Amino acid sequence: MISWVVAAYILFNLIGTPLMAKLADIVGHRTIYIVDILIFALGSIVVAMSPAFWVVLVGRAIQGFGASGIFPVAAAVIGDTFPPEKRGGALGMIGAVFGVSFLIGPILGGVILKYLTWHWLFLINVPIAIVIVIFALRLLPNERPGLQKPFDYLGLLFISISLAAFTIGINQLDPSNLAPGAVLTSLMSPRVWPLLLLAIASLPVLWYVEKRAEDPVVQVALFKSRQIKLVTAVALGAGFSEATLVFIPVLLVLAFGVSAHTASFMLLPAVVAMAIGSPTAGRLLDKKGSRLVILLGSGLVAAGMFVIGLIPLTIATYYVASILVGLGLSSLLGSPLRYIMLNETSHDYRTAGQALIRIFTGTGQLLGSAFVGAMAASLGGDVKGFTSAYLAVGGVIVLITLLALALKSQAEERATVREHEKAAAQSRAVEEEVEMEQPVDDFQRVVEIH
Repeated sequence: MISWVVAAYILFNLIGTPLMAKLADIVGHRTIYIVDILIFALGSIVVAMSPAFWVVLVGRAIQGFGASGIFPVAAAVIGDTFPPEKRGGALGMIGAVFGVSFLIGPILGGVILKYLTWHWLFLINVPIAIVIVIFALRLLPNERPGLQKPFDYLGLLFISISLAAFTIGINQLDPSNLAPGAVLTSLMSPRVWPLLLLAIASLPVLWYVEKRAEDPVVQVALFKSRQIKLVTAVALGAGFSEATLVFIPVLLVLAFGVSAHTASFMLLPAVVAMAIGSPTAGRLLDKKGSRLVILLGSGLVAAGMFVIGLIPLTIATYYVASILVGLGLSSLLGSPLRYIMLNETSHDYRTAGQALIRIFTGTGQLLGSAFVGAMAASLGGDVKGFTSAYLAVGGVIVLITLLALALKSQAEERATVREHEKAAAQSRAVEEEVEMEQPVDDFQRVVEIH
């Protein structure tokens, strides 16, 4: 049942992402950002005050729904306010903040549990949300692209069906309870395969609907760009590799006989590496472009996975691997992918583009978690099972590295940015001309009437 606490959050986070992104492009970035923060705070209160387990699930769903637009909107705001040559550094700083919060969160949670009840793990989000809303009202711009087209309810319905079926189907696998060799049996369970089939079958219908929508929730036109096809594939692989961190404490308990609490704290080197590597990757983006940063990141992640999978596991080799993976993920997750999407999308659809990154990363996380758990369990659920799974993940990341070789060079990226800036300037000029001509047209109509 506890797995549903996580699944409820992930499910509504993925479903909410395209909706919040589209609303942000219509209503305004600051407005939706604040709404998302307040929804997340409301979910925290519901969880903290819950009288029953089902209410906890409702609260977690509300939290996931609220959190769905926070990062896409934040990245779009960076695209609105920072010039192209400084976007990488700004995105890198956001990644560093998330890394530091991931570092502080477990420590703060341990302190809260020691002196207070578990309810305060969620109630503490409320004052934090209030502070964020105050600063957002004061500091964030609220540009409105001004899209006045019919909302794509049908597209939202089909993407929600696909994401919901996929998330619930993967969650039903429950690889921790699989006996050796029983992965295929679990996959063919009537609780799993119909949902996965529905998720896959919904995709061509979604594509058909979105190609004909006047203003689609999922901007399928973006996939005409080779760069966006590649970056979504890299996002899938980045999420796939990130999910493997969930199983590190289990591996450490099996390999070294440490307690679960100690094993969790042994993740800190990887998290610190992510916090340090994110701003570095951001600055490198501005200087060298996204292709080099992604190649470095995927190479480091693959190297870390191979250290775990090929070298006898000791404390020393574990820490080397965790630092390599942490530095690699800091160069894969967040800033490079969002940087590319900002460069490849027009001003009107920046948030929708950022939502695609979140959807593909989240899908990769679900696949990676299911893959490692199922493979480790099918090989016996011991140290060898997990190290073999990490070795296989390393192979997947090598494929991602090969795909990244086809990304645009820095010169090509800058040419794309100049094209978008030129188009945006022409669009603004047309809008200003229309606004200037409007009063004259109104005056002429009055004269004609009289």
